[in-house]
Amino acid sequence: MPLEFMERVHKPDFCWMSVYSPSATLCFPHGLSCPDLALEQIKKQQQDVLGFLEANKIEFEEKDIAANEENRKWMRENVPEDSRPASGNPLPPRLFNDSRYLGDYEAFFEARENNAVYAFLGLTAPPGSKEAEALAKQQA
Repeated sequence: MPLEFMERVHKPDFCWMSVYSPSATLCFPHGLSCPDLALEQIKKQQQDVLGFLEANKIEFEEKDIAANEENRKWMRENVPEDSRPASGNPLPPRLFNDSRYLGDYEAFFEARENNAVYAFLGLTAPPGSKEAEALAKQQA
């Protein structure tokens, strides 16, 4: 059963992720609309993360930050200062395990490329996975 966001129940094998709803318009400072190319990139990154989590049967809860102000505020407040853009607000997708910030899409992608995504998510790699095999080799 996924973690309930408002109750802050702790479940060790759970990844909470805030995601952008593609039906809304993303805005930048000074009232400029998000260019279509940037919006498309956000959608592709979101689908990449969701696809990985679903394919690997990792429980997660998707949070819509476009339609829910509370989710948007929570995400913005919980992205650490050193992970925020120089100007504007942090853009999704952003990943959290409970309330612990894990990173953005680039950090997720790098972890996946290095067969370390379970460690990145704060989860134990399942036996037989590339990550578990690589970890076993390192410990041998």
